[in-house]
Amino acid sequence: MLYLKSINTPMGIMRIGANDKGICLFDFQYRKSIYSIMKRIETYAGEQFVEGEHPYFALLEQQIGEYFLGIRKEFDLTLNLLGTPFQKSVWEGLMKIPYGETRSYKQQSIFLGNEKAIRAVAGANGENGIAIIIPCHRVIGENGSLTGYGGGLPKKKWLLEHERKHSGKTGQGELFG
Repeated sequence: MLYLKSINTPMGIMRIGANDKGICLFDFQYRKSIYSIMKRIETYAGEQFVEGEHPYFALLEQQIGEYFLGIRKEFDLTLNLLGTPFQKSVWEGLMKIPYGETRSYKQQSIFLGNEKAIRAVAGANGENGIAIIIPCHRVIGENGSLTGYGGGLPKKKWLLEHERKHSGKTGQGELFG
């Protein structure tokens, strides 16, 4: 069974989903593609979401609260990544981008071993249903511009500025390039 719950955060209402294998959803309730992401998760899990509590939720809520306070820079959560092997490799690569830093889609593609896969990497980033914890907000355009984000560009900008503030990195160049 996939359990689903809503929580309030400084970024607005977010949906948490988990089963006994781990957290599989943490995303903005009003994100345009949240329902298609939830359908994909249900398909790969072979289970349906139902409203309810799960033991993984309390730890996620604690750690995301610490993140928003600026005291947590890495998450220690059991994740259940539900997608294609390529999507999972992209999401795992995103978790290697250090707090307070960014990478371009091209840098992510090179990191994954295929420089020409920029659009595919961007597509997999867009399918990430575990916001903040899998930090797709840390991926920007090659020229340093903020590019698409499922939660919207204002939220992406806020997250990047929050991380810069709490990382000890002061220059915009360290953040956006």
